[in-house]
Order: sequence, then structure tokens, then C-alpha cells
Amino acid sequence: MNDYLNIYGIDINNHKDRYFTIGENKRQKFSFFNIPKQISILSSNKDTYKEEFVTNQLGEEQINTTLSSKMRQKLVDVFYTYKNSFTSDNGPLCAIKGNEVDITLNIDRPYPQVLRRPAYPSSPRAREALEKHIQGLIQLGVLRKVGHNKEVQVTTPVIISWNNGDSRMVGYFRALNTYTVSHRYPIPRVQETLTQLSKANYITSMDTLKGFHNNVLTHKAKKFPIIITCCGIYEYLRMLFGIINSPSHYQRMMNTIFPTELSEGWLINYIDYIIICSDSWSLHLEGLARVIEKFA
Repeated sequence: MNDYLNIYGIDINNHKDRYFTIGENKRQKFSFFNIPKQISILSSNKDTYKEEFVTNQLGEEQINTTLSSKMRQKLVDVFYTYKNSFTSDNGPLCAIKGNEVDITLNIDRPYPQVLRRPAYPSSPRAREALEKHIQGLIQLGVLRKVGHNKEVQVTTPVIISWNNGDSRMVGYFRALNTYTVSHRYPIPRVQETLTQLSKANYITSMDTLKGFHNNVLTHKAKKFPIIITCCGIYEYLRMLFGIINSPSHYQRMMNTIFPTELSEGWLINYIDYIIICSDSWSLHLEGLARVIEKFA
């Protein structure tokens, strides 16, 4: 994601104290301070099911503690009304209909050797992490092991990237992107977004959980984003990070889902991030309900 943000002038640095810079002025920094998690956001007359929802589904959400208890309660009420729009990190993925992702190459077979790369060697530590990531994606229905009888035309190697002890599986899709027909679509400009936010009294920021993976690849597209590892060969069934058209496809889809809200000027879509900005609290709750309802 940082690669895409860099294009539009934002540099996200993975420091202990994360900060942001805009444009080329690296000395001028700004940051979003962590807001303490909300406590006692439910009324004294507790609803058991609502309390479980807050604990299990809103456990990682941050509600500004400067809001009154009544305002926080109304906010939770909106979330709970559309509780089917929320899921946990271990929850099943959905399959967004009507927005299947296609991949078209600008060359014909036989494909060049650069599109048929071998697997990278892995250390025992990297291999263990790689197997864990692959099994997790298989359980989510994102990856599937390629059968012995299937012809494999394109293979992309993957590596394990480490950051502060945490591992991440990264596909080297540069070659595939080079030969992929690009689908251009405008992404919101940072300056326009900041200008829009500066006028708001209330702001809510949300991101879709595993957003890209909720888009299904077409049957034709599945033969291209195939990864080759020391553990075997696997094909992607869902849209993935690192593919050239993933951000533009997701941005187009989100703009199609929220055309009215975007035209009214209180909603901002930045790929898989959703920002709601309002002048009044009542309008903010109304906007939240309209947005969350569409994900139910």
C-alpha cells in the first residue's frame, strides 16, 4: 500500500513513532496520535448481545473519548444496528458480485522466461513463515494449490519480508505487471482530501477488512497470478496486493457503490479506506448508517 501512497505524495515510514510527510518536504511531519480505547461505552442497562458485539467486533476500534457518553452510545447503536457489516480478522471472506477482476496480457504465448521464474531459496525460518502464510490464505479461500495435471504458464516467486519480528509474504509481480494491460482510473488527490477534511467537525475513518481479497478473479485471470515457492505452486482465486490494476479496480468499485454519497461531498473513498466527514453529529450518524448499511 505504501507504494501506491508514495505516488500521491504520502510517505508512510515504519518507525516506532509512525509519522507522515506530504510531498518532498521531508522535514515537515505530522502524525495521528493513538486515542485511548473507549471504556464504558455501553449504558448501565447493558444488552448482553450488544456487549459481545462491542467486545468481539469493535475491540480494535477507537472512539474519541472527548465525545459524551450519550454520543458514544448512539454511535455504538448505529454499529449494532448493522452488525452484519462487521466481522473479525478470522471471519470468512465475502465474494463481491458483479466486480470480478480480469487480467489481460499484452503479449501472446510463448511467454518470455521472465514470466516463468523459479522459486527463491528460503532459510528454515523463512520457509516456516511462508508455510504459515500460505496455509492461512488457503483457509480463507484466497489461494489454492495447483493440481499436477494443470498447465502452468506463468510463475511468480515470493519472498518473506520481516519488520520488527513480524513476517509478510511478498510476491515479486514486477514482470507480470510489465506485461499486463493497465486499466487507468483516477485516485483521489491528497490535497483535495485534506481540504475536504478541514471543513468537518466530525470524522470517522474505516477500512474494509482484507478489502482486495473480497474480489474474485475471473476464470481466465487465475492462470496469471500463480506463485511458486519452496512449498509448491499456488494460484490466487481472489484479487491480490501487488497487481498493477488492483488499486484502480477497487477504487472504481467503491465509487460505483457510493455515487450519491460521493456527490454530496461528505464521503471520501481512497481505495479500501472510507472517510466520513460531517458538520453536525446528527448528519454524521446518518452518514455512518448509510455507508455501513451497504456492507450488510
